[in-house]
Amino acid sequence: MKITGAKVFVGGPGKNYVTLKIETDQGVYGLGDGTLNNRETLTAKYLQDYLIPCLIGMDPRNSEDIWQYFYRGAYFRRGPIAMAAFGAIDMALWDIKGKLANLPLYQLFGGKSRNGAMVYAHATGADLPDLMDSVARYVDQGYKAVRVQCGIPGMPTASYAVPEQAGSNTDYITDFSGIRPKEEIWDSGRYMRYMPGALAEIRDRFGPDLHILHDVHHRLLPREAAEFAKEVEPVKLFWLEDPTPAEDQDALRMIRQHSTVPIAIGEVFNSIWDCNKLIQNELIDFIRVAVTYAGGITHVKRIVDLAGLHHVRTGFHGAPSHSPLCMAAQAHLNAWAPNFGIQEYLVLGTPECDALFPSAHKMENGLFHVSDAPGLGVDFDETEAARYEYKAGSHPIVRLEDGTLWNY
Repeated sequence: MKITGAKVFVGGPGKNYVTLKIETDQGVYGLGDGTLNNRETLTAKYLQDYLIPCLIGMDPRNSEDIWQYFYRGAYFRRGPIAMAAFGAIDMALWDIKGKLANLPLYQLFGGKSRNGAMVYAHATGADLPDLMDSVARYVDQGYKAVRVQCGIPGMPTASYAVPEQAGSNTDYITDFSGIRPKEEIWDSGRYMRYMPGALAEIRDRFGPDLHILHDVHHRLLPREAAEFAKEVEPVKLFWLEDPTPAEDQDALRMIRQHSTVPIAIGEVFNSIWDCNKLIQNELIDFIRVAVTYAGGITHVKRIVDLAGLHHVRTGFHGAPSHSPLCMAAQAHLNAWAPNFGIQEYLVLGTPECDALFPSAHKMENGLFHVSDAPGLGVDFDETEAARYEYKAGSHPIVRLEDGTLWNY
């Protein structure tokens, strides 16, 4: 069996999904997601110019060897562009493998460990009453876990994942349009004085059973993060996400020394080498890598297995930049992983997205249920894909009030 061709598509409804289709001489094809949010054309170009020419003639069943070929064969290893491109190829090869076996991927991993995987929604509000309304809507829909983000009184601009005006937060998603980044102003002092009380009020209103998550989005220094984590302990958060930048992995020790709040980190990591010390030293409780960014199923399975040895659970990234292909790959891993924790889930099921990526996967009552279709269980409509084209965008940037550039 040989790979005879591969095509890359860039575009989608509201997002620049990078979709790879690998074709074989037996008519079986595989699909993979290479979307690198706001840098999508870089992954697409890397695939088209450097990787696909090497794929032609290879046996797609040898997914491990092909992964090693690209990873070890690159003198400059890792990095988000390369790993997202490797991730797209690896995902597509596993899709082919599942189709050849006529089995869903979770069966190739070892079968199901659970019937449904708990997901969490994004609740947000320009102020606390607005946020309470957002949380209530998701609770009414059956979600058992909700991430909460709230506008901070006195903050010069809306902060991360927060709308500017109350009442505009239904399925709110940060606007990434335009190549020139929008700028947010951040004040750690205002945040630290206000947010612990806001989280306590959310807990008081919704009771002990709702899983509450909160994302600091790398905004605090290690000492500030330790202080914040200690103060919010009574809220019993499901997790505190990205309390401080993790480039200095030893900085996480300070949080561990001062608080028992569960810590989730890793959505910007792209290899096991970004998180192995955090996992082995048990400085985190949830690992947040994504199958696309972290080199595909082959590599992420290794991270999951390492995490399982150290009481660290999965909490895969699931922002809207991940296409239904990446979410399906993660759904199969979630069904299998003994150390599954939770899955981030932003609503992807628009009619346009369903037409582009038809599947039988479904989300009900706060649980994601993977289908039994072979492979990833997601198809791709090239006719629909022709309706879309690339539109440039960027993440916002963050400055302090004095103009100092800060962590987004």
